Amino acid sequence: MAKPNTHDSRPSLAALSAPLVERLMADAPMLRLGIRRVGGACVVDAGIDHPGGLEAGRRIAELCMGGLGRVAFGPISSPPSWPFGVTVHSAQPVLACLGSQYAGWSLSHGSGKGAFFALGSGPGRALARQEALFDELDYRDTADAAAFVMEATTVPPAELIAHIAATCGIVADRLTLVLTPTQSLAGTTQVVARVLEVALHKLHALGFPLDRVVDGIGMAPLPPPGGGFLTAMGRTNDAILYGGTVHLHVTGPDDAAEDLAHRLPSAASRDHGRPFAEIFAAAKGDFYAIDSMLFSPARVTVTALDSGRSFHGGTLAPDLVERSFRDVR
Repeated sequence: MAKPNTHDSRPSLAALSAPLVERLMADAPMLRLGIRRVGGACVVDAGIDHPGGLEAGRRIAELCMGGLGRVAFGPISSPPSWPFGVTVHSAQPVLACLGSQYAGWSLSHGSGKGAFFALGSGPGRALARQEALFDELDYRDTADAAAFVMEATTVPPAELIAHIAATCGIVADRLTLVLTPTQSLAGTTQVVARVLEVALHKLHALGFPLDRVVDGIGMAPLPPPGGGFLTAMGRTNDAILYGGTVHLHVTGPDDAAEDLAHRLPSAASRDHGRPFAEIFAAAKGDFYAIDSMLFSPARVTVTALDSGRSFHGGTLAPDLVERSFRDVR
């Protein structure tokens, strides 16, 4: 059982997410998920050999936020051909998004054709603490169980599972890995549910003080899953880059809030203006050749709580969303 975080007054991500893991596994048949043991760990298949679905993706997104976020489906007005979207809210967006949901732990094993690679996200990251970000957040969690979410199309090898468990300081049979291929229904949902996390990540990259972020909510259209990885990757990115909206509530001076509203949207990037699949192809498949400032929501509102003034930046691009959701690569 997860133990409370004893290092500060902030909640334990492991403790909050543990019931979500238990319910996910208990409802696996209803959610069309597969459950198996690999190297002692519990591996949840949400789109590889088992179909999963939208509700599975919604629950996985909440798990990925360490139990500090709420994810819901609902109607949206833009783009008109795709009337449903995902709304994400957290009362502790920095810890939920950067401390848990952000895919920050690079995990790999082997080389060549049989190599495994994935980015680990979820509450287990705060146990592993393999990223300098946790020193900046000044956060450390304590628990005897860990959960991770990975965008993966294959099951991690037992050797990598043993490494993950050892790094977290737990035994392998207390480790849960949830696998969500991007092109699956669950994978598409949990990626688009990162609309708030993407905003927090860029805010951090811009140097805005994280301790000034009080609350946050975001929304993005829900794309149809792609038949292949490239199509799915393009659609999920475009849902956020050209269809995503985020509202942040911050403390501090008005000029800082206004500057953030202008710099945060994806339109501030030199690569803005084309579907992501085209940008990726032009970069010859090299993510590092793409401007990192592109990865942010299309439209942003920043409310300065000290004055009550709100500032707006960016705009939706429904034509690009429409184009992306219909194109197949």
